[in-house]
Amino acid sequence: MSEVPAYPAIEPTTFDVIVVGSGLPESIIAAAASAAGKSVLHIDRNPFYGSHFSSISLPELLSFLLSHSVPAAGSSPADDNDDDKNNISVVGLSDRPLYSDVEAFPIPPELQNSRKFCPDVSGPRVLFCAGHTIDFLMKSGVSQYLEFKSIDRSYIAAAAAHDDGTNGNHLSVVPDSRSAIFNDPTLALIDKTKLWHFFQHILDHLQALAAGRPGLVSQQDLDTPFAHFLDKNRLSPKIKSIILYAIAMANYDQTHVSASKNLLKTSDGINRLALYLSSLRRFPNASGAMLYPMYGQGELPQAFCRRAAVKGCLYVLRMHVVAVLVDRGNARRVGIRLASGQDLFSQQLVLDTVFSVPRPSDLSLPDSPADHGPIDIQGKIARSICITRKPLNSDASNLLAVYPPRSLYPEQAASVRVLQVGSSLAICPKDMFVWYLSALCSNADEGKKLLNAAIAALSTSGSTKRNSCGEDSSFSQSEDVGEAKPNLVWRTIYVQEVTEGSCGSVSSSFSPDGEMDYDGLIDATQKNMKDCWSYWSFQGYQPFFICSPAIKFHLGSMLRISIMTSFHVLPTSTLLSGNILFQKLFPNDEFFQDEPPSEDSLEDHGQDLEL
Repeated sequence: MSEVPAYPAIEPTTFDVIVVGSGLPESIIAAAASAAGKSVLHIDRNPFYGSHFSSISLPELLSFLLSHSVPAAGSSPADDNDDDKNNISVVGLSDRPLYSDVEAFPIPPELQNSRKFCPDVSGPRVLFCAGHTIDFLMKSGVSQYLEFKSIDRSYIAAAAAHDDGTNGNHLSVVPDSRSAIFNDPTLALIDKTKLWHFFQHILDHLQALAAGRPGLVSQQDLDTPFAHFLDKNRLSPKIKSIILYAIAMANYDQTHVSASKNLLKTSDGINRLALYLSSLRRFPNASGAMLYPMYGQGELPQAFCRRAAVKGCLYVLRMHVVAVLVDRGNARRVGIRLASGQDLFSQQLVLDTVFSVPRPSDLSLPDSPADHGPIDIQGKIARSICITRKPLNSDASNLLAVYPPRSLYPEQAASVRVLQVGSSLAICPKDMFVWYLSALCSNADEGKKLLNAAIAALSTSGSTKRNSCGEDSSFSQSEDVGEAKPNLVWRTIYVQEVTEGSCGSVSSSFSPDGEMDYDGLIDATQKNMKDCWSYWSFQGYQPFFICSPAIKFHLGSMLRISIMTSFHVLPTSTLLSGNILFQKLFPNDEFFQDEPPSEDSLEDHGQDLEL
């Protein structure tokens, strides 16, 4: 183990909650418990906040990935030397590698010491403008620490005939509004009419439900696969691909039912379509449906940590934990042993997802860490970060592109998502761009094949076609625009395991998932908290609360944005994990109380959002 810096003893030695790790789920828990009036100690062995949700420099990124790709040296469990005098069981902690198959180009000398790069560890992620995360951040008071900018455009790769085994790399703009649909030269007139009528049919269905009337889509249709419902509406394969993979964000092939790992039901597909459409033009200065945080997604956990600190949470970085402590006489009294040798106790302990709690042979408590120790592996995600000197599209520095199943090669079973961000988001220098790529996979070889194929397709993109309105509608490989092709400066590819959290006196948090937003992860965190901490009384305090979709659109007077192009409110799959965990721990309480806007907040100097 690397040398641990000397620290003075932490006082007090007993807390209501101890949180180990500063990822987004852990930071939400710390902020929620602090807002509920609990005493909280939040520690992390890293010198930065965010853990697996951080945005860090290139050298820090590689060091972080490599240190979590194999068991850290000296990270074997501590000896289980029980403290019989105080009736304490000591359970040694060990690291469980979260990353594997890390590959990276050497960092160029001009980038080696640059602090202007702060790529995300678990990208790509975006936030839908109409996602309930927006309400969550506002009501928790966290929005005052954040700024956002819009993702300018969304693209989707055309499905190509792959009889010769080649890949297709033709990207088209996602037609997601009436004007975009009828101005798209790549769509036939009949496809334009059918797509617009389909959107209108779904909106009429949702409006009927909101008014208390029966919906226009039958329950039988709602229970069928979404792809079958699209076929029933006689939509062309191209339109189906746009709706399934660029709007509903399906992860796996939906058109080949027998081969699909995760079929999207019509009810879920309609909900995702409604989220996307309601996100368009929700904010006057947002050109698309999605947002991205200034300075990277690492700002989100930091914002929750700031909120927790305001409410009295104690923070300690660069602090290593070597063991979990359990009181044999009181399973609700748990604690940690620091590398310095100090013991700290609490009623509730939350551990970072990388920790594994082995079962000692003599530990047999009804609610022991061993009952929640091994974390279920839910799958794998292949991720890549690339740095280029040329954008994919000269007119859009921040954009999202989707390669649907079978668009890169015939056996492609999962979608590949690509997020390009530029210097306007303050994560890279001017005239440089960062690509984040991700794809769900069964193993490392499959994941690397997916991402390498997508990177090869992106690296040969360069020409732009314009429609009659002067807007770019598509771009594809061109032999005579070599100078416009993206110039790849650096890249890394790695595979991450997806794990689920667990609850008990000792709880485990969640790893980053494969979704594009944060809703699922935050709701899962809230639910687990409600389940695990149901025995606690909050004595009138109210933690964070997520608004229901029914009241989401009545908050327009509460939201403000900067008069510039950045947003001071908001984000959306990590939020669901926080929500679910909290519900498990605190079933009788709200997930954050309403926070009145600060009088000197930057939000007060913006303009009202028009919903």
